[in-house]
Amino acid sequence: MKPQYPHPLIAREGWPFLGAAVAASILVTVMNGWCWSIPLWIISLFVLQFFRDPPRQVPTGEKDVLSPADGRIVAIVPARDPWLQRDTLKLSVFMNVFNVHSNRSPIDGVVIQRWYHPGAFVNAALDKASVENERNALHLRNAKGQDVTCVQVAGLIARRILCYVDAGARLARGQRYGFIRFGSRVDVYLPPDSRVKVVIGEKVRATSTVLAELP
Repeated sequence: MKPQYPHPLIAREGWPFLGAAVAASILVTVMNGWCWSIPLWIISLFVLQFFRDPPRQVPTGEKDVLSPADGRIVAIVPARDPWLQRDTLKLSVFMNVFNVHSNRSPIDGVVIQRWYHPGAFVNAALDKASVENERNALHLRNAKGQDVTCVQVAGLIARRILCYVDAGARLARGQRYGFIRFGSRVDVYLPPDSRVKVVIGEKVRATSTVLAELP
């Protein structure tokens, strides 16, 4: 399936940061020359790569649960969903500062409920981040009545979780719904009999990687 992509290649969240970095780089270049401005141009390039938001091909399998983020699989464990109070299978994707940080819906579904929980900012690669860090959770339900909980978790450096949908919103698989700045994690809680398609340590890409199949 072709990507559904209503956003520019650079995430809108990054334009203020990129504009400020480039403006500072140009100013120092004009006033002091290239040698003095090189560190600022390097910072500008880092900001550019951090806020990139490329389109992705959407897999066509009806039961597919897509990765909501770029990164590395750090957890595949039976777990209690703290939001819906149910037994689930939890998959966690850790994003470092070099990953794309745009978050995309793992399934076609309706947002039943959204929760925000303030918290700490421990290393998002650690499992305790799922219960201690600042986080934003979406309860999604597909047309078959199956529930998936998708949780944005802030990290050690991340200080800003952005979510643009609320209860009642309809999301298509791969549709962009939020962004987390500067290193973080996304947890996905699935029905316990879901069929996992990834392994611990595997690098995944938002939308294009299938994490699991729903029963």
